[in-house]
Amino acid sequence: MPTANELAGARYQGRKIAEVANKLQTRNEGEPEMQKPASIGAKENVVEVHPLDPDDAPITAAIRAMSSAAKGVPPGIEGRGQFDALMESVLPRDDVTFEADTIGGIQGLWVLPRQGRSEEAILHLHGGWFNFGSADAYRNLVGHIAARVGARAFIPNYRLAPEHLFPAATEDALASYEGLAKRNVHRVALTGDSAGGNLALGLASRITSGDISIGAALVGVAVMSPVTDLTLSSPTYNTRADADPFFTRPQVAGLVRSYLGNTDPTNPLASPLHGRLAGMPPVRIHVGDDEILLDDSRRYVDRAVGEGVDAKLDVWIGMPHGFVVSVGKLKASSLSLDAVGAFLTERLQAHANS
Repeated sequence: MPTANELAGARYQGRKIAEVANKLQTRNEGEPEMQKPASIGAKENVVEVHPLDPDDAPITAAIRAMSSAAKGVPPGIEGRGQFDALMESVLPRDDVTFEADTIGGIQGLWVLPRQGRSEEAILHLHGGWFNFGSADAYRNLVGHIAARVGARAFIPNYRLAPEHLFPAATEDALASYEGLAKRNVHRVALTGDSAGGNLALGLASRITSGDISIGAALVGVAVMSPVTDLTLSSPTYNTRADADPFFTRPQVAGLVRSYLGNTDPTNPLASPLHGRLAGMPPVRIHVGDDEILLDDSRRYVDRAVGEGVDAKLDVWIGMPHGFVVSVGKLKASSLSLDAVGAFLTERLQAHANS
């Protein structure tokens, strides 16, 4: 006989699956329709919805309870230490090591699995709403990606706002990529989370636009809960306002202002949703269904597919922003990272054999 938790999880999961399916197929309360353009074809699933595992339900409930007091509170840079401590608490692996380095003039950290190949690398751009985060703090999370792929990963310490306004972070991301090419890295995969997802998608657009020449092939992009539209106009800022345990639109608006300054948020380098997507390599995006950023992912994939990009969205029911950091606790975290690892492994191997 199922337990009370299992029954509650099943009921919640059923409601959320029905809700997501409805929103991906019809226009509801002003939300954009998520369609599969004809260029993709019926054989490819653009969106995959992952049900909430009943074992994960009480864990996400605890996360909500613990974070409720801080929701919407504008964080200052004095909170960087606390943010880094949270990220450093991610379950470490014992099969990766770390090595400080400077790539393209940007200091950072290598995450080294036991058997990494010198001619390929992952470039991970960390999250933190452009104001927080560091390579050291993200080493354990990136260790889970690097170990799954069997490829070394570099995490640059790109310049943070508000001390360094846009486009400083984007220039540091590009310099890191160029630096990898100068180190005889021939194949690069981009990863990133939250603001780092923004930087990864923006960098991919620059690389594939043809405006710059870099001697390293970009094989694919995998990002988690990316910020794709700094106009903050995605409908889920409203429809997920209560469900999101961490963020509110006013809170996010302050962080974005401290990053952009007077820059127009529709600048393609600031908001990848408004950038050039044609010619992009395959893109995979993972996002929680309970995020105000959900539609940043849905709208990006919708537009990318319309431009002929091999793009896919994985939506995780009941998951909050940054749920992958709970690897070892949430089943969804491990499954999401497994999918990211499999995708990146396939992309790097495909290019190695081409």
